[in-house]
Order: sequence, then C-alpha cells, then structure tokens
Amino acid sequence: MEDGFFSGQLLIAMPGISDPRFERALILVCAHDEEHAMGLAVNNPVEGLTVPDLLDRLDIKATIELPPDLVLMGGPVERERGFVLHSTDYAGEASLDVGPGVALTATREVLEAMATHNGAPSKSLLALGYAGWGAGQLEDEIKANVWLTCEADEELIFGRDYPRKWTRALGKLGVDPERLSSVAGRA
Repeated sequence: MEDGFFSGQLLIAMPGISDPRFERALILVCAHDEEHAMGLAVNNPVEGLTVPDLLDRLDIKATIELPPDLVLMGGPVERERGFVLHSTDYAGEASLDVGPGVALTATREVLEAMATHNGAPSKSLLALGYAGWGAGQLEDEIKANVWLTCEADEELIFGRDYPRKWTRALGKLGVDPERLSSVAGRA
C-alpha cells in the first residue's frame, strides 16, 4: 500500500463480520481514493453459472472452446453488471490498472475478446456486481478489524480453488483461521 490507499490489495473478511454477504470473503480492491473504494470478491462463485453460459445469454458467440469457468458474485452492488479482472496482456480503452499485472474492464469488448483467440487476456475472471465503500468507510472498517489486508498474487486472484482462497490469504499473513476470534479488542 502506497499513498494510504488499498488499490491492488486483498481484503480478507474477519470472522464475525456483521454482513453475511461478506462471510469468508476475499476482495480485490480495484479502485480506492479519498472519495470511494470499489472491489470484487474473487472467491464467491455463482452456483451453476459458467462464463460460456453467460456469454451465450449475452449473444456473444465463441470462436474457441471456452473452459467452463464459473462466474463469480463480485459483490452486492449492481449485481446485474459484469466486470472482468484480467491480466494486462489485454488492454482496452476502458481498462483500469488495478495492480501489478492486473486490470479491470467492464465493457462488452473484453467479453468478445475472451470468446476468441484475438486479443483475449491470458488470465481472467468474470464477476457480477461489486463491493463499494464511501469516503473513509473502508479505512474505518479496517481500523475496526472487519478486514485484514494482504498482497494480492496471481493464484489468489485468478485461481479456481475458490473454497480455499480465504484460508490461503490468511496463511500469507501467517494467520491460522482456527485461531481467529470474532471478537476484536484493543490493547
């Protein structure tokens, strides 16, 4: 974290988080400044919805065999809106740099690129909805021990072992989830 903002960092939900939609959530912060923060959960698949299914529903015809990657629930805000986190080998005009080697695009063009060999990102995940915070809200939640933060890595972002991502992120910090308490204290 440079400049006091968390863009490109992962948020790890602490046990006892008051919002059940974020229980065991692992969220990549995609944008953060003095006025707002926005992120995508990278470990919450939508049961039974794959990327090929969604592209078909959007009438985007694939010219290649697409893997049956699951679509993720990125967060509770604008759940009908799609976002693609991807490697920076794809760069559309509307792509936002998130962190080293990772960008975010929310246009139909990235979906069309994913369905072809031409210009598709080598790594990607598709999420519906996002998590959002107002001015100072994310910082206050971190101070209140709602979230831990850790450096993002390719496997935590793009890996497909969704049930273990939360535990793996805690492990990067040397934290055993069995020893975490849902009660915060101050020394």
